[in-house]
Amino acid sequence: MTHIINITEIMLKEEVQEIFLKILREEEDVSAGVAAIRTLLTVIENYKVATVRELDLNLQLAVDAMRHCDQPVAAISSGCELFMRFITFAKLDVKSFEECEQIMLQRGQIFLETLLEARGKVAKQALPFISDGCKILTHSRSRVVLQAMLEAAKANKRFHVYVTMSGPDNSGILMHKQLLAGGVDATLILDAAVGYIMEQMDIVMLGAEGVTESGGIINKIGTYSLAMSALELKKPVHVLAESFKFSRIYPLNQQDLPNEFKYLSSVLKSGKDLSKEHPLVDYTPPAYITLLFTDLGILTPSAVSDELIKLYL
Repeated sequence: MTHIINITEIMLKEEVQEIFLKILREEEDVSAGVAAIRTLLTVIENYKVATVRELDLNLQLAVDAMRHCDQPVAAISSGCELFMRFITFAKLDVKSFEECEQIMLQRGQIFLETLLEARGKVAKQALPFISDGCKILTHSRSRVVLQAMLEAAKANKRFHVYVTMSGPDNSGILMHKQLLAGGVDATLILDAAVGYIMEQMDIVMLGAEGVTESGGIINKIGTYSLAMSALELKKPVHVLAESFKFSRIYPLNQQDLPNEFKYLSSVLKSGKDLSKEHPLVDYTPPAYITLLFTDLGILTPSAVSDELIKLYL
């Protein structure tokens, strides 16, 4: 019997990974966190079980499968945790499992719709901070930062964006192309040019893969160095992030950040010496961040823990 259960679990994990990766392949604009939540909804709809315990097990297996897909784990982890918290209120005061399942599915759809609206709300919060004639530095590629800048351009604001190339995957190149295509003046710069260019900047605008309980952020490698440079030259650092990226983790330094956040799953499985591998993200403490623009409003880093408490009530 145990052997059959193991085979079923393996099949579920493989199918979940296929669904999750297909969403990411076919929809360039979707984030890993949103794709993960859509995948969980598919699991509830299509993988029929008879009890709440079995459904919980399926969802936990699905989350674990997505965490091993060589995708950013920070957003998957926080988004799925909030999703599970939100839908499981349905377990209370229902007479049958079928009714519970339907309520969970409905709550899941509501949660997803809220997430899909979040990026637009964040962009709207940031819009007044993009002024005519300002120079903005951004790092790598962030969908929410891109949307905010494109909306500012549509509002006839004229500004110039400097985008880091962002190794090792050079994701800043795509960000630069998309800004130009949207009518935004933009210049692509080397990661090593951040210190050189910073004195000319008015503000720094960053995305985030995750927002920690302290109000710090987990983001593409190089963010911490950029933020240190900005603080030294007294440039405000604004972070644009949806609230589903808020996570109940509290790293104290770079080494305290979980390895699954810093390295691809394939690297962790390979058994390589991680001291010889390049981390993909770093941790920027709250002291380096001026404001966070979120779908919950404009927050100071110290306000994040209060918002997390509300999200998990």
